[in-house]
Amino acid sequence: MPKSKKNAAPKPAGSATGEVHLMDRELRRHVAALLDGGHAHATFDQAVANLAPELRGRKPEAGTEAGPYTAWQLLEHLRIAQWDILEFSRTPGHISPEWPSGYWPATAKPPDPRSWARSVQSFRADLQAMKNLVLDPATDLFAVIAHGQGQTILREALLVADHNAYHIGQLVLLPKLLGAWKE
Repeated sequence: MPKSKKNAAPKPAGSATGEVHLMDRELRRHVAALLDGGHAHATFDQAVANLAPELRGRKPEAGTEAGPYTAWQLLEHLRIAQWDILEFSRTPGHISPEWPSGYWPATAKPPDPRSWARSVQSFRADLQAMKNLVLDPATDLFAVIAHGQGQTILREALLVADHNAYHIGQLVLLPKLLGAWKE
């Protein structure tokens, strides 16, 4: 065998430029779809769509699967945690809230009638911003975030999707635990 072939590194699968770009685009598309929810989980919009205002500040009985949280507490926790992960992902000087107190609202009920809608809108906007970050071809999904401790944008996006799915599941279960389940 000629020396040049013997010393050549094996060509990795998918190393053709067009194929790599296609795989990159597909990965981004799949991660964005995971952030949207659905598929095997309820979406955020499905979870909050029919949650009656009078239920938003009620807790289920102690020891239930949803934990000791109201819908308002879960919504705010989702919003705050997602915002924190997004800002960590894109802002070098970002300082995260204190754990755990900074990730939960101070009250069990929305403080005023418009708080719920503002929180929902903020959650949606930050989710879209995370999706935009993932879908932007200029974002290196695998590069270590310079101000982090080994995290990547891909890891942070997957963390948002996982965390959201968990707590959205609690929001879906809450009306059933409160005796307000509608088939």
